[in-house]
Amino acid sequence: MVSQEIGMASNDARTAQYRATERALWHHYGLAPKEEFIELESPAVRLRVQELGSGEPVLFVHGSGPPGAGSVWAPLVRELEGFRCLVLDLPGDGLSSAIDHEGREYPTLVADAIDGVLATLGVDRVHVISWSFGGVWALRLALRDPSRVSRIVQMGFSPIWSDIRPPASIRAQATPIGSLMLRMPVGARVVRSLLRNAVGHGASLDAGRIPDEMIDWIVALMRDTNTMRNDLSWLRTLMGWRGARPGLTFEPAEIAAIQQPLLYVYGTADWDGIVDIAERVVALLPRADVRIVQDGGHVPWLDDPGGIARDVRTFLRACN
Repeated sequence: MVSQEIGMASNDARTAQYRATERALWHHYGLAPKEEFIELESPAVRLRVQELGSGEPVLFVHGSGPPGAGSVWAPLVRELEGFRCLVLDLPGDGLSSAIDHEGREYPTLVADAIDGVLATLGVDRVHVISWSFGGVWALRLALRDPSRVSRIVQMGFSPIWSDIRPPASIRAQATPIGSLMLRMPVGARVVRSLLRNAVGHGASLDAGRIPDEMIDWIVALMRDTNTMRNDLSWLRTLMGWRGARPGLTFEPAEIAAIQQPLLYVYGTADWDGIVDIAERVVALLPRADVRIVQDGGHVPWLDDPGGIARDVRTFLRACN
């Protein structure tokens, strides 16, 4: 009993530390979101949504790995006045509970989860801004319930097409190599190295465009939450060294069936081959366009939040 109480106190302290650094991040951008925890029965999960602003609803769906939690959107959200911004922590990330992927069809699981979130929030139709693996969630919802999705913005590389192999660095996380990451000491120096060498944000780090508050938050996300452990767990379930397992990615015919307008935003310093991948995916989509961020990394709004926000506002406000 004593050890259990110590463990609970330790978890409470870690959560408090995470919340403090998260508040500091939002405060840096002059924002103070309100939060809501949504309890779903199918799938059984407790999801956190942070909400800011008013207007047309926009659901923000992040990707996996650092900085994989909702608050990474803070620089972009600050620039998107006139929208009701719904910032989701995906299952197992940030302050959302983890989810059991075993024995469930992934397309059904993700669509059910987003459907449940939107229903609880009283949202019938929404724009979706997704990043990295979050694009799988956005497109699965768009395919299953097209009436619920107005427009889609996809940020950064996402292995959504079955013909595209994820980068080796992602596939390696699904192997025992991924377990080594959990033992890595985490600090600002490690996070800066990851942003520079793993996801292509060296130019923005050198120019001071990524503030210390963002670095501190990513450190806390990796150190004080179970985000990394949970992400590695689902990667092992859904991906092997040879690539994604059925249900995670889309067949070309599925991509071609997506009728919603889509804006694909990517940086030229993202994963190798991103230009070719973006062109191939956009060619399949009936209503798609591309926005290129020169020298931008995998999280492109960290490099140019104002410029990207202008394009996103124009795209979301265009007539369907």
